[in-house]
Amino acid sequence: MEDFEKKINYYFKKKRLLKEALTHSSYTSSKGSNERLEFLGDSVLSVIVSKHLFETLSCRTEGYLTKLRASLVCESALYGYAQKIGLGGEILLGKGEENTGGRARKSILADAFEALIAAIYLDGGLEAATAFILPFLPNAETLKNGKLITGDYKTVLQEIVQQNPDDKIIYELIGEEGLAHNRTFTVNIRLNGKTLGTGSGTSKKEAERQAAGKALVSMGYKAD
Repeated sequence: MEDFEKKINYYFKKKRLLKEALTHSSYTSSKGSNERLEFLGDSVLSVIVSKHLFETLSCRTEGYLTKLRASLVCESALYGYAQKIGLGGEILLGKGEENTGGRARKSILADAFEALIAAIYLDGGLEAATAFILPFLPNAETLKNGKLITGDYKTVLQEIVQQNPDDKIIYELIGEEGLAHNRTFTVNIRLNGKTLGTGSGTSKKEAERQAAGKALVSMGYKAD
């Protein structure tokens, strides 16, 4: 655990909180798992991100801030944050989850990341939790860029394309691999016959979302 504490730049006074944050319900009873911490972490994360956006984007409307916050605290975003600190390798899992790829499962990593936020909050307070979260968020310059993608890639792309009635988007499934319970889908997005981006995910919907994000980046937008 000391190596992991060094990686996240936070050293727990109460080590039991870290262990609880890293314990999945498949490893123990729900009473000893990270589910309760996940519940608290979700709220702590929302407060910290809301405050950060409120202070950084003083001229933006409530509607814009709401959409942007949603993109920064959604499961996909949390999964990305968790990957950056190698959280999957630290989680305590039951044999069933271990054998079916649980360490790489998006929902498990996202939930554990929220639980970790709560553990830091309970151990060191809001200031410590804020210091942990802020490095994962876009910096002020990126946030102030009007071309920041706010998470709903497919909707943003569709709104752009609709400005020209002759343009047409097609999502094309080009690959499936893996076991039935843990498949990976790969999708191309094409605009008027030209491939703009390719995305992969554990569902066709997620693969399409990732492909749309790649297409927007190719058009000069910044991914969150």
